[in-house]
Amino acid sequence: MKRSSTPITVRSGHREFVKLNAKKYDWRDIYHLILTLTWPQFAGMVLGIYLCINLIFATLYFLGGNCIAELTPGSYSDDFFFSVETLATVGYGHAYPATLYGHCVATLEILVGLFGLAVLTGLIFVRFSRPTARIRFSEVAVVAPFNGAPTLMFRLANLRHHAMVEAEFRLLLMRSELTKEGEDIRRFYPLRLEFDHLISFPAALTLRHAIDETSPLFGLNSEDLKLTDSRMLVSIVCVDPVIQAPVQSQTEYVHEQIAWNRRFAEIYTEDDVGRYTVDYSKFDETVGINGEK
Repeated sequence: MKRSSTPITVRSGHREFVKLNAKKYDWRDIYHLILTLTWPQFAGMVLGIYLCINLIFATLYFLGGNCIAELTPGSYSDDFFFSVETLATVGYGHAYPATLYGHCVATLEILVGLFGLAVLTGLIFVRFSRPTARIRFSEVAVVAPFNGAPTLMFRLANLRHHAMVEAEFRLLLMRSELTKEGEDIRRFYPLRLEFDHLISFPAALTLRHAIDETSPLFGLNSEDLKLTDSRMLVSIVCVDPVIQAPVQSQTEYVHEQIAWNRRFAEIYTEDDVGRYTVDYSKFDETVGINGEK
């Protein structure tokens, strides 16, 4: 790979990676590049391409002399706005190609306009139709006794107003360790959840990992996690039944975001007819293991 002086920044959770000597753009993958642009960047790109095309064709009309009837001879602005009308296939009727050269340039511009409109329509449709998960994760994770064992817990909420289906959950521990050769490397450990699949995910739930003898977290405390720069990566993949498409979301918890000897405040209440009320205002609230604030 060729050396490059421009670093490329990639963010993953709370960590930032800087790639050196990597190619920033690959024009063979321009479709993906356009989809990763923000809406202001996308709008600016479309406007820039639109102006460039019209300037190019206005220059061709200008170089052709009086190839367009009813336009002021030598007026570049008239040629530019005639190009705008031709590109959009509007055709106001007062101006028209008067020579073979003018007909050829206008024909080429109409083809460019038709292809451009088709491509732009497809890109805008894809950008609008891309599914989003609308999943909220709790700001902190907690470690507290649950069912007689210390347990790592965090919350997820479905912000859509319909139940997601076939939800799958993953929890991964990342930390620094020394090998026997003294090399400092990052190790990755999947953490077993109490359950990792739900047929229906309507509102909010708590995921739990029991810290028993088989857990990589067994016997560790907050200081141990800090010394090894430990991070928890949580992921959910589910299907949105409205658009029939899989959606994915993830977050990362660093050691400062893990509250020890605290549990989440209760957000569910049940009324007389068996209907559950979920109070999202308490979603991130935690209390002590004995109920104290």
